[in-house]
Amino acid sequence: MAPQLVFPDPRSAADLLTFAGRAARLGDPAVRLRAAAGTLAVSAAPLSPRGFGEDTPTVLGMRFLRIDPELACDLLVDAGALRAGDDATRVALPDSGVSAAWAGISPPRGGWVPGDPVPVENLARAVRRGVDEVARALPASPGEDLVRTVRTAVWGAEDTELNGLIAGVAFAADALGFLGPDAGGEASVLRTGTWTRVTLPRGHVLVRAGNPTGLTAVRATGIR
Repeated sequence: MAPQLVFPDPRSAADLLTFAGRAARLGDPAVRLRAAAGTLAVSAAPLSPRGFGEDTPTVLGMRFLRIDPELACDLLVDAGALRAGDDATRVALPDSGVSAAWAGISPPRGGWVPGDPVPVENLARAVRRGVDEVARALPASPGEDLVRTVRTAVWGAEDTELNGLIAGVAFAADALGFLGPDAGGEASVLRTGTWTRVTLPRGHVLVRAGNPTGLTAVRATGIR
């Protein structure tokens, strides 16, 4: 029998399946499931670099759900492989996990300071502009490499209506269902170091500025 996540209510289980269903339609269908102290942090990457030196920004979507307080886990699974469990409060996990480069990075837990909020209507307009730009830039039958290049150029560009945030923030919020009718008037913005977090009632979008390679500066060695 496949292992199952046990939620305190059917709504939380349904929320996970809805989030996973949206993530499965994106370029990287993996979802990360981290549970501790009764909270499940579910994250996906609507945009992320696939290779060394690629310019695609790292944009994560995250939602927090209530879960069995005794559960502690950190899993990366195929979003499309999550299924309803034995009853409405359970979600069945796939038999094996997957790997994704973006899952190796985690936003800081502390040190966040407030930034200028962003009107939700500006996020919605940024989505429409971006979708139109991508459609105009792509030929009838584009290859995967061209699609990634165009998406990186469009969604990785800063948007003045978003107070300098990249358009990919709006793309992620829309793709993961955060721009629903209950989104309110403004999305709050917090910053720390290279990270920015945009918060809406249905979830968070996190952006890391730049894509560090992990290499350090060259230092002189040997006998002096």
